[in-house]
Amino acid sequence: MDQVVVTEGLTKDYGAVLALDGLTVQVAPGVTGLVGANGAGKSTLIKILLGLIPPTAGRARVLGHDIATEGPQIRAAVGYLPEHDCLPPDVSASDFAVHMAMMSGLPRVAARERAADVLRHVGLAEERYRPMGGYSTGMKQKAKLAQALVHDPKLVFLDEPTNGLDPAARDEMLGLIRRIGHDFGISIIVTSHLLGELERVSDQVVVLDGGRLLRASRTDDFLDATGALLLEVLGDDAQARMLDALTRAGLTAARRGSMLTVDASHPAGVQDGGADADVHDVVRDTAGALGLGLVRLQADHRRIEDVFADTSGPR
Repeated sequence: MDQVVVTEGLTKDYGAVLALDGLTVQVAPGVTGLVGANGAGKSTLIKILLGLIPPTAGRARVLGHDIATEGPQIRAAVGYLPEHDCLPPDVSASDFAVHMAMMSGLPRVAARERAADVLRHVGLAEERYRPMGGYSTGMKQKAKLAQALVHDPKLVFLDEPTNGLDPAARDEMLGLIRRIGHDFGISIIVTSHLLGELERVSDQVVVLDGGRLLRASRTDDFLDATGALLLEVLGDDAQARMLDALTRAGLTAARRGSMLTVDASHPAGVQDGGADADVHDVVRDTAGALGLGLVRLQADHRRIEDVFADTSGPR
């Protein structure tokens, strides 16, 4: 199958709110980040693709199934981690996962084996018999992830899976997502308003704003080189001295936090090194002449945040 999701002119109009506005997009297999601020239409899109709410206009297919006529087939083949807390507090993760597996058609014995397997993969093996009402936020998200995977789906929708997690739990969840997508071969569509997270796990990114598609492409294409170098130097007043020396050498340099960026796209502007001097060499030689330690010199790449800022300005 070439695409796991295809939409054409998908629209959802709630009257006061236009949640989706003629969305046409194709999503390839792999891990796809669905990016957008709160209210961009991410959750609405997932619910429409699951057949939980109908679109106002347009059409879509999920794993080749039409959302208008094949909702049960879609839900049998996909998993879903909802954004909001929806776990029964007096039920254990084990019983809940078994129940969800049986609802998907697995016999009881197979459901128990599969539930134990999945709970171990998400890191709940030791806690699986405890009532979920006593779980931390991170454990609840893992339980929600387990039930989304327990029937061995071909595609999983993860709606804000890192919501409310502390940095350590967020890193753990992102690691699970990467493993599921790349080691287990399950396609994933994961939403987040924390754009930097999706750089770490996604193969492709779909950017929504106000229900409209801003851009869809491979993550690598979002993060293409900027034509600048990113460098870090150590020493007394290192950043200021390096910035001054590079500027006097004819390079365009600027501060970025504890580092400097240098425009590498116009080497002819270098004065001290000659018209054709390589910018890398000038940076290296400048640091050496100043007695500074050059600890980082690499191509600077755009972040998804940068692209989103470019494309979501005034229309």
